[in-house]
Amino acid sequence: MAQHTFPTDLLETQAAWYITYRDLAEGATSTSGAAAHRRRLLALSARIAAHPYWSTPAGTPAARVALKETARALASTADRPSAEPPLRS
Repeated sequence: MAQHTFPTDLLETQAAWYITYRDLAEGATSTSGAAAHRRRLLALSARIAAHPYWSTPAGTPAARVALKETARALASTADRPSAEPPLRS
């Protein structure tokens, strides 16, 4: 299996996606509610899909799977308060 080296921002964004999804699935309540979690998931999804990494030769379907596996492991060990980086424009 090929080793993939992902840009830090892409890996952090995918990990943030998993953390946000987990919070939504677990019914985490905040002043912003579930709608804010869904909006964040959409914004993170768009950022992941449009990342320039995918237009390089390394951006293969296998790399997408590897990114998800790596980010899921990262998200599962992350502390919740510091794990969600702010959305940057």
